[in-house]
Amino acid sequence: MNLELKNKNALVCGSTQGIGKATALLLAEEGVNVTLIARNEEKLKAVLSELSNNGEQNHSYLIADFSNPEKLKKALEKSKLEFHILINNTGGPRSGAILEATLEQFQNAFAQHLLCNHILAQAVVPFMKTQCFGRIINVISTSVKEPIPGLGVSNTIRNAVGNWAKTLAEEIGSHGITVNNVLPGFTDTERLSEIIKIKANIENRSIEQMTEIMKNYTPAKRFAKPEETANAIVFLASEKASYINGINLPVDGGRTKSL
Repeated sequence: MNLELKNKNALVCGSTQGIGKATALLLAEEGVNVTLIARNEEKLKAVLSELSNNGEQNHSYLIADFSNPEKLKKALEKSKLEFHILINNTGGPRSGAILEATLEQFQNAFAQHLLCNHILAQAVVPFMKTQCFGRIINVISTSVKEPIPGLGVSNTIRNAVGNWAKTLAEEIGSHGITVNNVLPGFTDTERLSEIIKIKANIENRSIEQMTEIMKNYTPAKRFAKPEETANAIVFLASEKASYINGINLPVDGGRTKSL
């Protein structure tokens, strides 16, 4: 299938590892001009060197720490903001019971996930409107459908992002811009490794035992590869997904029990 993405410009957040990196690599393979954004410049340079280039593509990166929305605004000032595609992707909040969470944890997660997403959308939508084409894809969590035990702050903030996205989809859909959420299940990333360690400690199990237990939560009996989630993201970013708008798309191997 020709996804008709050649010469489109994409801004990919959290693109130095995991799902963000896999998405950036796949977009580049489709002929997209990719701008990476993350906080570690050395890692950004390393990923930049891995991006496919057909000789006509122009890849770049921006340095920004999403824990500070004002610094994100300043980082965006270094860009022309001519993006057809925005991939909002930020590492999840720390695990823990919701009653043990501090107000600061909620405030920090809200800033990193919702406020930064909002800043980015406000920055790129004007150009998308001039093109009558835009794709905003938020990588969030299956907790939007079913809260995940032990992820109190994440469950709360992810749902806020989901409803923000649905509202935005309705407001700008008439301009040829779609806004969708991808909900990864257990994906083989550093974030999942952290969750496994925490759960293993709580349940007094080995990491190996906890890993096998969590794999068995899904009908697929395995964790997703970052590339598998990236495939869904890139499709939603394409011309072929022009009439898919305002949805939550789980990519979880069937783990989520709700429809």
